[in-house]
Amino acid sequence: MAETLAERRFFIGEHAFAAPAQESALYIVSTPIGNLGDITIRALETLAGADVIACEDTRVTSTLSQRFGLKAPLLPYHEHNAERQRPRLLAALAEGQVVALVSDAGTPLVSDPGYRLVRDVLAAGFKVIPIPGASAPLAALVASGLPSDTLLFAGFLPQKAGARARRLGELAVIPATLAFFESPHRLAASLAAMSETLGDREAVVARELTKRFETFQRGTVSELYAYYEANPPKGEIVILVGPPAEVVPEVSEADVEAQLHAALARMSVAAAAKEVARQTGRDRAEVYHMALALKAAGSESEADIGPERSDTP
Repeated sequence: MAETLAERRFFIGEHAFAAPAQESALYIVSTPIGNLGDITIRALETLAGADVIACEDTRVTSTLSQRFGLKAPLLPYHEHNAERQRPRLLAALAEGQVVALVSDAGTPLVSDPGYRLVRDVLAAGFKVIPIPGASAPLAALVASGLPSDTLLFAGFLPQKAGARARRLGELAVIPATLAFFESPHRLAASLAAMSETLGDREAVVARELTKRFETFQRGTVSELYAYYEANPPKGEIVILVGPPAEVVPEVSEADVEAQLHAALARMSVAAAAKEVARQTGRDRAEVYHMALALKAAGSESEADIGPERSDTP
């Protein structure tokens, strides 16, 4: 090991902090998506105490290590060498070491090959521990102004037009805000495809999140396409597209009256109108007037029938 346990530490400014002892496991460590000040204390403790840090690009992670005085050795782990490096990481865990996995920015496994490592580690009987932190899709969502109750992260769209259109067609009916990663040079083409397939929904393009030139461009998908076609962007990009408009099925007058008849048999006019309006999507005042008319017509029918008579003299 490069350091003894007592020497493992990290720095915040000029202040040094000792890393606590950690159990052997694979730690999935979230790192900042831009602003290094977004690192968490727990992430620093984990990285400082690791025996090895598996990372996408050692040059990127070296910047983080230098900023906070981290000394753990860096091991490149990316889509081109993952098959070769996974056995080395599994061997380290078998020896009781602490292994940390980081991506270039944000939360690992989001659009990177880390999930295969997690599956193999779990299959081998080792522990996986998440160290949560920054996430670009969530950072974009909370500042977007779009519905946040349901989010579907769709990653990068296919580069070829036909495959991209098919993928968007699969996503078109999902009742959720959709989140995508996109590269600057494909942004306008992707927005054009979204406008054609998803429709002209509300959308947001979030660029360079947490960095100096962070921007949020809001509008409809077609408006954003026109803007970025004329103003090619730079930097890292998240696209958010709002959910499809809710389609309320048309309910006929006869259906509304039938539901009102059933409701009036067991509740008051006001309660029946409220329930049927909710079920059918009709205006509540309109349904209330229909209920009054039905109630009155029913009362008149009962009066016309009169009391039961006997034909026996």
